[in-house]
This record gives sequence, structure tokens and C-alpha cells, in this order.
Amino acid sequence: MLENPRSPRVRAVAKLTKRSARTETGLFLLEGPQAVREALTYLPDAIVELFATPTGWEKHADVRALAADADVEVEYVTEDVLSAMADTVTPQGIVAVARQTPTSVRDIFGASPRLVAICEEVRDPGNLGTIIRAADAAGADAVVLTGRTVDPYNPKVVRSTTGSLFHLPLSVGGDLYDVIRRAHSAGLQVLAADVKGDDLLAARADGVLDRPTAWLFGNEARGLDEDALGLADRSLRLPIFGRAESLNLATAASVCLYESAFAQRANGRTAVTNR
Repeated sequence: MLENPRSPRVRAVAKLTKRSARTETGLFLLEGPQAVREALTYLPDAIVELFATPTGWEKHADVRALAADADVEVEYVTEDVLSAMADTVTPQGIVAVARQTPTSVRDIFGASPRLVAICEEVRDPGNLGTIIRAADAAGADAVVLTGRTVDPYNPKVVRSTTGSLFHLPLSVGGDLYDVIRRAHSAGLQVLAADVKGDDLLAARADGVLDRPTAWLFGNEARGLDEDALGLADRSLRLPIFGRAESLNLATAASVCLYESAFAQRANGRTAVTNR
């Protein structure tokens, strides 16, 4: 059992809360049974180390069974050690270290996707995590992050995806121009979510959302700049029926992705199965 919160091994895990350590090692931190459960279910080979307190391990029989099936051994630690490793105050007794497993932009668009989310300069970890989760729920084929978007392996992003990080391909650090070019080459239209765009309901009535689509989402405060908007085929806005000044980015992205998912399925066009 690991008992010293100041040991080099514990410090190495704790450093993964910092982007520099994640970049250097290619690893990231998973906290809590939900994230570890999803990793063991969908991408068990990504798990490098698994730590748990005896009490925490005893509480989660399903995680124990998944770890056994994947031949992943757990190492017991004290509560103090787990707290030193984790980014959260209450990691719920289980922490893991996993390999980052991004997918190339080429492979994503080479797989004939029908629905993709592209994030350009999304900076809030909670927003990005929610967009990834919404894309997963809407049956999107992938999420593509450009170089100015927050690190998807940030612990706050990982937690807010609630495991969706392991459910669909994710591309990291791409150049927006190249991403859009590849989307077009794959036969996708690129729709930019923008408050100055055309009405989404009118576009839906015209059948625009039936087509294979890459949705482009921008920064929380500034949206998409003119250069980015110029790369899209069309800009669309969500109507505001009440008195709200605007919608949160993640909420708006969720609606856009689901509108496309509804339209595609209504026409018998289902998205490609994820991982």
C-alpha cells in the first residue's frame, strides 16, 4: 500500500493536473468511479495505473469486475495519498492514470462521418466537457478541437464529460483551415453557430440540417472571428423566444447537435457508430 503522500510516485500522478506534465508524458488523470468505469469499459488499454483506497475499492464491485476482465491491477493507497493525487476534494476512493488517445483529423474525416463538432477557441473546461458529452449523446461521430481550444485532458474537462471522452474519437490541436478543408473534402457542410447568422428553424424547414454536417463552435465571449466564419458554408443562430440575453455556449452547441441528429434520423440517415 502506498502511504506517503510526498513520495515521488504520488507527486508524479499529482503533476498530471498541470498541462505541462500531461504534454510531456502523454498521460492524464481520471478521478472517481464513473470516469474509471467508462475507461475500463471502452478503452481499457489506455489505463496505465489504477489506485484506490480499500474502502473505495470495496464499494464498487462493477469497477472491480471490469478491472479484472481487463487484467488491470489496482494498487491500494491511503486516503491522504489519494487526496494528494487528485484534483478534486472528494475523488470517491478511486483514481487512475491513462494514456491520451487522440485521433488524427485525417482518420476522423476519412471514416465518412455524418455529424461532427468542431471547437475553435473554446476556453472554459466545463463548456468543452459538456460539448463532448452532448456530441456523444447526439450520436455524433467525432469532436475536433483546434489548437486554441482548452486541453481536453484537463481534469475539469475530463470530469464534465462524465466518461464520454472514451466514447467517440477526439482530435486535438488541429489547424482550423485544415480541419474545414478536410470536412469539405469528406462531403460535409460546415455550419457555424453565430448570433448574427440565419434562423436555424428556417434552415431546418429548408432541409439544411438533413445533410452531413460539421458544426463549428467558437469562443464563449467573442464567438467566431470573421476569418473563421468565412470558412463556413453558412452561419445559423438559435432563436431566443424568452427574455434571455443569450444562451451558454455548451447549451447552444447541444441544441445544434441534436437538431442535426433529429433531422438526419427523420430522414433515415443515422450517424456512423462510434468507437
